[in-house]
Amino acid sequence: MRPNKACPVVLSSTLPPKILLFRHPLAGVQLVKGTIEQGEAPAAAALRELSEESGITKATVKQDLGCWDAQHLGQVWSFHLCQVEGALPEQWSHQTQDDHGHLFAFFWAAFDDLPCNDCHPVFQRALAYLNNALEPLQSDRG
Repeated sequence: MRPNKACPVVLSSTLPPKILLFRHPLAGVQLVKGTIEQGEAPAAAALRELSEESGITKATVKQDLGCWDAQHLGQVWSFHLCQVEGALPEQWSHQTQDDHGHLFAFFWAAFDDLPCNDCHPVFQRALAYLNNALEPLQSDRG
C-alpha cells in the first residue's frame, strides 16, 4: 500500500493518554490529515500537516503506526505517532492558511469517550484503527 495522506497522531501526557482531535467548522470532528506531496516522505508530511493545521511546530515523529486503506476516495493514510516539545493546552483554536482559512478548534478526547457521532464515517473508522494500533501504548502508559 502506497500512502497518499499523512496523519500525525498526538497523545496527551496524561494517564491514560488522550488523542488530539479538532472540530472543523463545516465537517465535524477530525484528526489532522493531509496530502503527501510528490517526493515528500510520509513522516515529513505528517509534521508539515501538524504545523499547518494545528500551529504545532516543535514535534518529532516517534513511531510509524502503519498504513491504512480508508476505503474513501482512494485514500491510503500513513499514521505517525508524534512527540510534541512542551506542554499543550486543554483546548485551543488555530486559523489555517490553507483549507480556505478555517478556524480549527483543538481538544483532547479519551479513547473510551471518542466523539464518533460528530465524525464523518471515514474518521470513525480511522479512530477505530488507531485505538487498536495504540492499545499496547495505552496499557503501557495507563
